[in-house]
Amino acid sequence: MPAMARLPSAAELDAEVAAAMQATEARGLAIAVIDKGRVQYTRSYGERNTAGQPLQTDTIMYGASLTKAAFAYMVMQLVDEGRLDLDRPIAEYLDRPLPSYPDEEGYGPWRDLADDQRWRLLTPRILLTHSAGFANFAFLEPDGKLRMHFDPGTRYAYSGEGLILLQFVLHRGLGLDVGAEMQRRVFDRLGMTRTSMTWRADFADNLADGWDIGGTPQPHDERSRVRAAGSMDTSLDDIARLAAGYVRGDGLSAKARAELVRAQLPITSLSQFPSLQPELAPKQRHKHLASGLGVIRFQGPQGIGFMKGGHNDITANTWVCVERGQRCVVILANDVRAEPAFPRLVAFVLGNTNAPWRWEYGTMTFWKHE
Repeated sequence: MPAMARLPSAAELDAEVAAAMQATEARGLAIAVIDKGRVQYTRSYGERNTAGQPLQTDTIMYGASLTKAAFAYMVMQLVDEGRLDLDRPIAEYLDRPLPSYPDEEGYGPWRDLADDQRWRLLTPRILLTHSAGFANFAFLEPDGKLRMHFDPGTRYAYSGEGLILLQFVLHRGLGLDVGAEMQRRVFDRLGMTRTSMTWRADFADNLADGWDIGGTPQPHDERSRVRAAGSMDTSLDDIARLAAGYVRGDGLSAKARAELVRAQLPITSLSQFPSLQPELAPKQRHKHLASGLGVIRFQGPQGIGFMKGGHNDITANTWVCVERGQRCVVILANDVRAEPAFPRLVAFVLGNTNAPWRWEYGTMTFWKHE
């Protein structure tokens, strides 16, 4: 295995990011570097809004789907305590059949599963590995109805709906307020003082709006519901604390920490989206690419790594770590146009990791700085 690359200095990274932002026309980006499980530095660049106010490392930004990794981290604390079993069917946690629950604001239309008893096969592990058989969200189905497209646990297909179902199980089955549990077990534990699963009024004084793919500015909306799939507001300083605590395994047994990034289920699709695409033939599949719990696990010249992305119309986030040396790069951008620069920026810091960028982003044309 090759020697670990020298981490760039903050000044060297500043120059690389400046080139990336000029090439992509991205208006705002923040980046954190973790080494040996400790935050080495955090940097922010560009603007947080059309008034030209600077993006800062404590500016509130969307966590988007990085929320899923934070949620899985909290879930594994419940597993450690014996309150949740990853392989126990969710039906055993509920006091009545899932499809009989009435609609609740923020949760999926479970009644749609009334004629498909495969829901009884669902477990927390299946939901965390995106193998429930659901579309990403029910509203993306042609008729807007939740359905199972394959037998649970048999293949990977990205689904925020699966994470929301696990949130529902914790809420209804264990009587937990997931927002409060995330606050206590993750955000407070790691000193993430500017992070929440829902909007807080004190965020307004230093808040990032964003820019879409066409360069049109859009406001940051105020999330009023806890959504395990992506409602987290955070800052670059805070998400760096999360990444550092995650690689150290703070608050988890060694077994639980290892389970988060263990290769749980092979990934057999050409790309992450669309989520319900055909499986590749075995010889065409990405080698050493698998689902962990809330993250994607891969293997490369530096050994085992894992990553999680986050994306919406005005948000581009990524979190890439290598287990060796407990090294990570976390990037939050309030301009979705920054995404093509992510592979180059991560490699500039970590060296070649074999992170599955082509699977993550499909046909995107990546920025290369010669």
